[in-house]
Amino acid sequence: MYISWDKIEDFIICAFVKLGVPEEDAAICADILIESDKRGIESHGVNRFKPIYVDRIIDGILNPVTEFEVVRETKTTAVIDGHNGMGMVIAYKAMKMCMEKAKKYGMGMVAVRNSTHYGFAGYYVTMATDADMIGITGTNARPSIAPTFGVENMLGTNPLTFGMPTDEEFPFVLDCATSITQRGKIEYFARSNMDTPFGMVIGEDGKAMTDSNEILKALNEGRAALAPLGGIGEELGGYKGYGYATVVEILSAALQAGSYLKMLAGVNEKGEKIPYPLGHFFIAIDPEAFMGVQVFKKTAGDILRELRNSKKAEGHDRIYTAGEKEYLARMERIDKGLFVNESVRKELVGVRDMLNLDFVFPFEG
Repeated sequence: MYISWDKIEDFIICAFVKLGVPEEDAAICADILIESDKRGIESHGVNRFKPIYVDRIIDGILNPVTEFEVVRETKTTAVIDGHNGMGMVIAYKAMKMCMEKAKKYGMGMVAVRNSTHYGFAGYYVTMATDADMIGITGTNARPSIAPTFGVENMLGTNPLTFGMPTDEEFPFVLDCATSITQRGKIEYFARSNMDTPFGMVIGEDGKAMTDSNEILKALNEGRAALAPLGGIGEELGGYKGYGYATVVEILSAALQAGSYLKMLAGVNEKGEKIPYPLGHFFIAIDPEAFMGVQVFKKTAGDILRELRNSKKAEGHDRIYTAGEKEYLARMERIDKGLFVNESVRKELVGVRDMLNLDFVFPFEG
């Protein structure tokens, strides 16, 4: 059950355009969603096309036409208001702005307010590494993580993401949530009829939950929360993940005087759906402003090679560095196309029929 990358890209663009997204913006969104699947990050790929983007546009809590307003700007910084437009478009343009500032002044940073879900964070830092720059981004999100010793979902999964160019075929890209897992991964487990591994989610009774469908329901009802990196309690360092999630929350909200914590729940006091006014931050650094790009890339590459060549644990013949597995997945998948399970197939057909698009999927034959 594979669909060629070109075929699924055409469909997503057509669907977004039919929903009112300008074609140029639709192409940006499609590329980001598909690139996630190409790198093996299914939790943020095409399986989120309908529930996170299509449904929210239809519900009126995501604006298909994106207004990218510069609220405040200096030579090296800017604050952007996205007016609840397409988060992927807002993020793409914000990182572009960062890179332009970094090229001129060595560094650039942009804070964004009133944005929406921006897909997988690794896309934006890779924009920087492709230009031989360091990229950093973070975003807050709807409440999912409980603080250490708590059971209430307060913080978002809040990824803190870094990308660094190297002299190898792939950059160093560390893209991960500050929880053990993210809501999108649990959605993937549920779609695949899989349990969530023990210890990733805490119920309001303080005990771990594993039923993926029940977890999603409980998260929405505030009866469960994701555990921060390190897990439940302090024994394995859960306070560290909690701390980093808070760092991202502060930087995503305080720099642009935006919303945070429960303000991002997506419902009002009447229980009605409202936009998720997310905040993001983006940083681009040009290594040329320090000791030069080539010196940076060579040193970074040497560090990664030494790590991979270090002594292996028994039963393991390979050590990976961040971004390597995604690079290998991309090389393996590039000619295969997108694998779609039964649940996603039904959603794609449903979107096609709802929008009356003249499109036939290969799995329908």
